[in-house]
Amino acid sequence: MQTSQYIADIKQIITAARAKAYTAINTAMVEAYWLIGRRIVEEEQQGKLRAEYGREIIKNLSKELKSEFGSGFSERYLRDFRQFYLNFKELEFGTQRVPNLSWSHIRLILRLADKNAMQYYIAEAAANNWSVRTLDRNISTLYYQRLLSSQNKDIVTAEMQEKTAAFRQDKLEFIKNPAVLEFLGLPNNSGYLEAELEKAIIDHLQQFLLELGKGFAFVARQQLIRTETAEFYIDLVFYNFILKCFVLIELKTDKITHQDIGQLDMYVRMFDDLQKKEGDNPTIGILLCTETDKTIAKYSVLNESKQLFAAKYMPYLPTEEELIVEIERQKEILKIQFDSNG
Repeated sequence: MQTSQYIADIKQIITAARAKAYTAINTAMVEAYWLIGRRIVEEEQQGKLRAEYGREIIKNLSKELKSEFGSGFSERYLRDFRQFYLNFKELEFGTQRVPNLSWSHIRLILRLADKNAMQYYIAEAAANNWSVRTLDRNISTLYYQRLLSSQNKDIVTAEMQEKTAAFRQDKLEFIKNPAVLEFLGLPNNSGYLEAELEKAIIDHLQQFLLELGKGFAFVARQQLIRTETAEFYIDLVFYNFILKCFVLIELKTDKITHQDIGQLDMYVRMFDDLQKKEGDNPTIGILLCTETDKTIAKYSVLNESKQLFAAKYMPYLPTEEELIVEIERQKEILKIQFDSNG
């Protein structure tokens, strides 16, 4: 018994020490990024042409910082620091404003346009110790909005807890985060295969669309479609019962080209000829690009005007902005997971 207590005591010492290290590193990161954001804004305000001046500040600053401190200070990251400060100008460190939240949590929350949703996710993620993956899933499935509109909130909460059970906070999740490694100046294995990226994004998009609650039903992945001389595979196929049409999704892991757009339009035409039933509306195609620094989404619908498409179809489809945010989130989550296993 005495030996068992001795081992338990040592385990508790290690656990407590790790908690202190987590808190110290996390507080230092969040505070540093907020201070950098404030300093950028202060410097911008000295410029006469603020917008143009601001772009040059971030570009030049990124160049200087990356040469000395590494890739964690890209232009995109610096813009995030700036946005962090602008959204939380009155932040006092050591208060309960952003407790228990890592920089990865904060970056996800900063993508939100709704200030009320932002405050909700901050409070809930902190109070319930949500992992980054749990927060990501809840934002992407509109958990806050569904709670507001639901008459039985317990059902929505229970479903969320069930579906995020596998995302319970990994005790080493924070320290394995590449953003933390970059901040500490430690080596970070940042490579991952395009095939892994593509599979992860398709998995995520499939679940995201099904959980939107806008009439999507899953049909197939890698759907075979044939011409007289060739075979093609469409990444994702859905049927939308509200719009009464098929929705095709094609994913590219490099830049979108005119050939890609033409291929998507060909898929849409072929699907209409081969699969569309009487009473169905024209097929919709969505082309997604996942360049390293940019995500692009393009819609394609044939036989209808753009005005009719916007009025009739868009309320039931994810917006271009939503698709871009979802892909960018998944790219970051995959990078974290890959580095954790590296």
